[in-house]
Amino acid sequence: MINTVYRLAAPRRFEICFENIELFRGNVIVRPTHLSICNADMRYYLGTRDAKILAEKLPMALIHEGIGEVVFDCGGNFKSGEKVVMIPNKPIEKNDVIAENYLRSSKFCGSSMDGFLQEYVEIEPERLVRLPKDINLNVAAFTEIVSVSMHTISRFDKIEHSIRNSIGVWGNGNLGYITSLLLKHRFPDSKIFVFGTSQEKLADFTFADETFMITDIPGELHIDHAFECVGGNGSPAAIEQIIDLINPEGTISILGVSEYPVPINTRMILEKGLRMFGSSRSGVCDFVKTIELYKSNPEIIDYLGNLISSVNTVRTVADIKSAFEKDTQKSFGKTILKWDE
Repeated sequence: MINTVYRLAAPRRFEICFENIELFRGNVIVRPTHLSICNADMRYYLGTRDAKILAEKLPMALIHEGIGEVVFDCGGNFKSGEKVVMIPNKPIEKNDVIAENYLRSSKFCGSSMDGFLQEYVEIEPERLVRLPKDINLNVAAFTEIVSVSMHTISRFDKIEHSIRNSIGVWGNGNLGYITSLLLKHRFPDSKIFVFGTSQEKLADFTFADETFMITDIPGELHIDHAFECVGGNGSPAAIEQIIDLINPEGTISILGVSEYPVPINTRMILEKGLRMFGSSRSGVCDFVKTIELYKSNPEIIDYLGNLISSVNTVRTVADIKSAFEKDTQKSFGKTILKWDE
């Protein structure tokens, strides 16, 4: 079976490649239908990653957030036409202690292997999770980033102490929105405070108990735990502010990705006895938990729908490039690629 792969050959330049897919080696053939552009994709597309990294990884098919329709499964686990979410993490080994998304040997779509920007995706059956019927497919397209928030909250729940009256989330972007939404659902009795730099974006966090501009925080405000969802150049200031406002023995979850080392006030971490941990990507169990959340709390889907910035029908390389260019112009939300049938 001949497959068409759309690889980024150089910043802002895609090329078409053709590869053969074996139908009877135990994997499932999925036709991607809805994909979502992530900030990581944009760093490759715009060439803002280190030149050495770009040289090592390109050409490569981008996109690690996506859903599709089963075309063929020789193993009989899935029926043709079933809607599934594709898990981009591909573990090579199993470890009873270290999760699949932290094993250094694991591959990841759009990073260490081709992503979902293909006509068909050959994928192991255990890397697929069925989607609920009648789900908003545009929202389902970015289930991966929702599963990342689910993952870090699950880890946080095992680490944190029992005092959780207030939880702060730094970041008014997509990750901050999703994380604070899931936190409010997971800990309904806790006050969820969101800290950001844009009053316009903070206005969309209607489910939060309160929102604050980082330049206008009440002097008496303190929090029990915190999630840093800023990343980039904003990470140092966000982490510094968190350490200042968090109560002793609080837990700090780091999710924001920064290309450069971030200085941290270790003196106050020691004085307050703080716990700090990082979370990246997610695994099968996190996707399953996320889908179960969709089923049991459909209002979550409605809130997530507010993140959709644009839905772009794509048929050609020019359409793909146009969608990526549109993503560079958005201030908030997710850019969705819908493959034309």
